[in-house]
Amino acid sequence: MFRIGELSTLAGVSARTIRYYEKIGLLPPARRADNGYRLYDEADMERLRFIRRARALDFALDDIKEILAFRERGEPPCRYVMDVMSARIEEITARIRDLERLRDELTTLVEAGRRLPEDLQMNSCVCHLIETGGVEPRRGRTEE
Repeated sequence: MFRIGELSTLAGVSARTIRYYEKIGLLPPARRADNGYRLYDEADMERLRFIRRARALDFALDDIKEILAFRERGEPPCRYVMDVMSARIEEITARIRDLERLRDELTTLVEAGRRLPEDLQMNSCVCHLIETGGVEPRRGRTEE
């Protein structure tokens, strides 16, 4: 049996995280020693290591809870895990696309900024590049 500090060290998570996982039901309630200390066993340690690894893969706590529920029901969670990972890959791919667009826009603005003379509307604006996107606004066009 392990006390919370020992489990924390062995599993590589803080005691505060262990208490939180108990509170939200990811870990079963700890057994208590006569002196009130929380006690954990090898199964708790393995479960905590699984949770830590799933979090490192960016699984949401609710997804981890569902995976553990499959296991507790004696059902294979693999199909569910594959679906979660596939959805996560799609989210990451979309985020990478958004970041690439942002990088390209910032690169364009930096290049435009290097070509601007120091006196071009610099005294009357917060930053000409951000306000106009690096290009002069078209005359007669209004913001919507």
